Amino acid sequence: MSKREVPIVVITGYLGSGKTTLMQNILQQEKRKVALIVNDMGSINIDASILNKSGNQVAQIEMVEMQNGCICCTLRDEFMAEIERLSQDHSIEAIFVEASGISEPSSIAGAFVNYEEMTEDTRVYLKSVVSVVDVDRIYREFLNSLSPEEDTEDGDIINLIIDQIEFCNLMILNKTDLLSAEQLEEVKQGLRNLQQEAEMIPCVNGDVDLDLLLDCPDFDYDEVEAFSAVQRALNNCEHDDDEACVDEYGISSFVFEEMKPFDRDKFNKFLEDYPEELIRTKGYIWFDDDWKHIQLFEQAGRNASITEVSEWVSAWPKRELKPLLRDFPDLDEDWDEVYGDRSNQVVFIGKGYEKSEIVSQLYDCIVS
Repeated sequence: MSKREVPIVVITGYLGSGKTTLMQNILQQEKRKVALIVNDMGSINIDASILNKSGNQVAQIEMVEMQNGCICCTLRDEFMAEIERLSQDHSIEAIFVEASGISEPSSIAGAFVNYEEMTEDTRVYLKSVVSVVDVDRIYREFLNSLSPEEDTEDGDIINLIIDQIEFCNLMILNKTDLLSAEQLEEVKQGLRNLQQEAEMIPCVNGDVDLDLLLDCPDFDYDEVEAFSAVQRALNNCEHDDDEACVDEYGISSFVFEEMKPFDRDKFNKFLEDYPEELIRTKGYIWFDDDWKHIQLFEQAGRNASITEVSEWVSAWPKRELKPLLRDFPDLDEDWDEVYGDRSNQVVFIGKGYEKSEIVSQLYDCIVS
């Protein structure tokens, strides 16, 4: 066996998708001894309390409860410490991590991969990132689009769900009994529009064979990142093409780039009548009334959100900016005399749209 011999399986999925039920079924299988780390955002970890009541098998399985934080941010150090502690038990064949429903899997995986690279004597390695998908909810709320009367927060929710679908190498399609065969096939096609490579495992009530989760190919961060429709568009499309880039599934995509800012009111009006043919949109933008902040623009179905994420480097104080540009010449290569590093770069993905019409609408929102 290699030095790194304890696989880590991260289980993600939005609230109510069935992660805890999946873990209950895994714990009841006697094939291998596993450890489980349960992450919950609340002050009382209800998920772990349910698991503790699931029978005698749990007594033979070591569990760790992590509360009042998320393993992808505030609990990273504690998370890694527990991983190392559990890995010292040589009878444990794998460690499962049930992430909070609002965790971003890319952040968890990125933190873990960085840890692997920096820690020579660790026995663990990231085996897979599994996304549990509530196919009934996807069918009702994503494929058919949320109604305009829904709470505005739902836009952020659906974007988080899509992020969890995009960044995984295994998808557990849970609650398949709630859909007809035709409806399930429609959901699968919709998921393939966003994630074209991850293996799909249909199930009811989270009933999945443990071997399917542990005998899959090892996780590769760069490969999984490239699975997503957004990243494929960035990697494969020529930005100055007249026609959109089309893949083997009939999904077309293009990247819109422009340094000049958007007019906020015009851009919001553009969102009110957003092209129905667009499946997914993601990228960074900026507005002429805010030269300081980078805005993350995301869309999935009828849901769109704009979130302030950080500051443009060119908004830093001059005394900090000059040495930074001197030490990092790559920044200077794309630096604009007027706008600095500010720019709009957005990936658009869909079926049957007219690229020229969308680009024209976007330029109508650009400040002259």
